[in-house]
Amino acid sequence: MTSQFDAKDDATKRKQTSPDSESSSTCGPQPSQSNEDASRRKFLRTAVGGAVAGLVTGAGMEFVAPSSALAQSLLTPEEALEELQEGNERFVAVNLTSFEQDLAILRHITSERQQPFAAVLACADSRVPVELIFDQTIGNIFVTRVAGNFITPEIIASLEHKTVPGQISALYPHIQPAVDKAGTVPDAVAKANALIQARLLRRSSTVISARVAAGKLLVLAAFYHIGSGKVSLLE
Repeated sequence: MTSQFDAKDDATKRKQTSPDSESSSTCGPQPSQSNEDASRRKFLRTAVGGAVAGLVTGAGMEFVAPSSALAQSLLTPEEALEELQEGNERFVAVNLTSFEQDLAILRHITSERQQPFAAVLACADSRVPVELIFDQTIGNIFVTRVAGNFITPEIIASLEHKTVPGQISALYPHIQPAVDKAGTVPDAVAKANALIQARLLRRSSTVISARVAAGKLLVLAAFYHIGSGKVSLLE
């Protein structure tokens, strides 16, 4: 486990929690960012998120703290690390406090935007529920996962999700088929993308496809409604 935290000054921090933040935790257009790029990025962040798949390997994790220009919390990097460490101590001691918070209120607050104070690159491992092991609740941690917790252009683009330019273009080819099929309504694109990715997963892996054909495995697309918390099967 490695950690990286950047220092930031008070002036920067005061700008990071504006109540006018855009949906899905955007910090607003950057000076070098065109309106078209901003719109594409905001749409992509809102639309993607239907189906997630991963393979289990050894648990591993890396912390990635937002830079001073991007962080969306009044916490300093050191304070963010301390919060994670204290939360993990509560997890180890089986003295969790995150469940005491009103989830209905949290869903309402985070349905239009997110303001996580830390980002985590974790292994795709069922034994490592990231929010739980740091005793954090909805909206506090921005989590990305991949088996082996290694960096790819897509992972970097996900962790860079608040800035342009960056590696966001690495995500476009993957979401474009859903956009072509469903248009520009974010929920419709997310659902179309979930169906497409589930179909690709069933067909692209000989291991998975064989088990699906034998009736030993189900690969289904689903949609999570952030506001209500309901997960609906799409097929």
